[in-house]
Amino acid sequence: MAFAQPLYLYPPPADAKPRKAGLFGDDDPFAGKERIENIAPAFRQWLDARLGRHHPPETLLGYIYAVLHAPAYRAAYADFLRSDFPRIPFPEDDAAFAALAALGSELVEAHLLRAVPKRGLGGFVGKGDQRIEAVRYSPVDGRIHINATQGFADVPPAVWNFTIGGYQVLDKYLKSRRGRVLSLDEIENVEAVANVLAFTIDRMTEIDVAYRAVFPEAQAGTP
Repeated sequence: MAFAQPLYLYPPPADAKPRKAGLFGDDDPFAGKERIENIAPAFRQWLDARLGRHHPPETLLGYIYAVLHAPAYRAAYADFLRSDFPRIPFPEDDAAFAALAALGSELVEAHLLRAVPKRGLGGFVGKGDQRIEAVRYSPVDGRIHINATQGFADVPPAVWNFTIGGYQVLDKYLKSRRGRVLSLDEIENVEAVANVLAFTIDRMTEIDVAYRAVFPEAQAGTP
């Protein structure tokens, strides 16, 4: 199951039905505003008081994204992450919060393919018709073969084996297109994803170090 929640809420069209009071506790939270953050006021008040300053929603997203990619956090909350929504711990130190938020924000940009790290991985090689006949990975030369003569080169085993939601990212992407001729956009997307996954692996290590420094109890394997 997947769901999405926007960072900001925008006012309804002028001809829409009047909005009832709800999460934000008044009849018209958009009065005099072009948009409002999609954060519960009580939580926002608590967070600002805890950190001693106000951070925009984008920074909060970056922090949460970082925590969710910390291996120590994922290990501690493994069962909850499979079936529920575990709590997100927050530090009392604003600098620690900001440092994790910065790491997470860069990861968000990479995962949205807005800022693709250039690692030189996943280049398309070989001559042929770009048709995916069978997907095979060779750990010896780090190449993903899609047919007898073509494939993607310089793909480390860790990148090939990287999973999200139980699926190997590159394997799933290519096998779902078996029998098709890859377009230039699809070829470039595989290359971009290979580089982003390599960046993700390295960034998760950095995040884990920062997370454990902020939450020393994670050293003992507890949240």
